[in-house]
Amino acid sequence: MYHGRMWLKQNMKDKLREHERLDDLILDGMKIIQRDDQFCFSLDTILLAHFGSVPHGPALDLGTGTAAIPLILTARGARQITGVELNSVMADIARRNVVLNRKEDHITILEEDYCHIKTWAASGAYDAVYVNPPYREKSRGAYSHVDGIRRARHEETATLDEVLKAAAYALKFHGRFRMVHITERLTDILEAMRMHGIEPKCIQMIHGRPDKKAKLFLVEGIRGGNTGMEILPPCIVHNEDGSYSQTVLQLYGKI
Repeated sequence: MYHGRMWLKQNMKDKLREHERLDDLILDGMKIIQRDDQFCFSLDTILLAHFGSVPHGPALDLGTGTAAIPLILTARGARQITGVELNSVMADIARRNVVLNRKEDHITILEEDYCHIKTWAASGAYDAVYVNPPYREKSRGAYSHVDGIRRARHEETATLDEVLKAAAYALKFHGRFRMVHITERLTDILEAMRMHGIEPKCIQMIHGRPDKKAKLFLVEGIRGGNTGMEILPPCIVHNEDGSYSQTVLQLYGKI
């Protein structure tokens, strides 16, 4: 089995297309195809995929990109994940990553627009919804000239309201919504979650170093949940000397 997997990955590497590279996902010995002219997953993706308990029922990843979140969820024990991706280039890569890591029995990739989720999914079909959405409103922040990167960073194809609307439709009653976002939009996000019937239940701030302000946060909400929210201990990415913290090393399977 090990030699078969090594052969498959080497064969896939030989078939990489222009702009593509093969990176280590680390967990479960998995590899992942990425493109230098498209949005590549980063630590925020890793943190989100490890946030909260493992979903035992169907889970949905909105804007799956390379399918990094579904792949990590399978390493954690999830067995039924759907990744939806509007960008045809990324949807193709996501499907190939699923095949590359032999996760076809557990991951389904759909090339669809989650702003029109009612055309391809049933209401309340999912136990959990994950999303690492575009962080910036169209009018704010520096724009990339590369279409795939810009659309992943700015709300060109989906606004925050559309993300929450899709999640609320997809989630079963008491299903869990999990998202990573920038702290400057925290108030907007909590307000939007409540407006769409997803009660914020848990927040964790992400700090680059112990002495730095948090720039990112993780949030979990429950569809139709009761009021009451807890703040988890902060996640520190780097130690004071710049090395990765124990928390991050554990997520990457290094310790």
